Amino acid sequence: EAGRVDGCSVRAGLVKLPREGELVVVGDVHGDLQSLAFILEDSKALRGESRLLFLGDYGDRGPQSMEVYYVILKLLRMRPGRVVLLRGNHEGPSDLLAHPHDLPRMAERRFGPKGAEVYGALRRLFDSLWVAALVEGCYAFLHGGAPDGLASMDSLARADEEHPGTDVLEQVLWNDPADWLEGSAPSPRGAGRLFGRGVTEAFLRLAGARALVRAHEPCDDGVEVRHGGLVLTLFSRKGLPYMNRRAAYLKLRLEEAPLDAYGMASRAVRF
Repeated sequence: EAGRVDGCSVRAGLVKLPREGELVVVGDVHGDLQSLAFILEDSKALRGESRLLFLGDYGDRGPQSMEVYYVILKLLRMRPGRVVLLRGNHEGPSDLLAHPHDLPRMAERRFGPKGAEVYGALRRLFDSLWVAALVEGCYAFLHGGAPDGLASMDSLARADEEHPGTDVLEQVLWNDPADWLEGSAPSPRGAGRLFGRGVTEAFLRLAGARALVRAHEPCDDGVEVRHGGLVLTLFSRKGLPYMNRRAAYLKLRLEEAPLDAYGMASRAVRF
């Protein structure tokens, strides 16, 4: 419910990271084991005291989804408190499942008769993932986007347990930024909402952060800046079905002055 894990403050589904050291941030992976392996090697995140923050969407779409889950869970076991896994829309609750959702078939193909058991274990994992992460005074991290009408950070922290009574979890997992909006509007995805700069500004004031870092949308260059430098989208996989030219990951020094999304985009490692 609340406490501390290796310097991180934890309250329900919200984890607060200390403003110190190096943070490596990874966007959607979607079963792209090759890109994940490159990020882990290139960032040198496993050779020191860096923290690793994943923004969700580990499986589906990519052919090596089971292997990606194995790697991230191995990392979690090897470096407890140094690896933070956020929930993406592809790890959503049963009433908000993304489509296509390939994991059941992939688990059956990989594990045969035990595939259903493996998938059931992954479903339990999904329910234990963090909703959001925060470095106070610097950055807010979540998968989809800022939820419109959020009353408090406690509501964000309790988004999982309050679902489906509120739509906070749905918005966090599914929202997308739109530069032409001030407030919010229905999303063409059929879940979540499009959110404008006014929603982002209200969320960042509530969170006490300078910028929002999120994933959820493919970016041809691996990163994309929205809302005048308040929102950075990070996409960390390549290949079908997106065919983006480059993927990217982010490396931040948290004791330094916080960057806006333009500053983070300039430092993102593209590959």
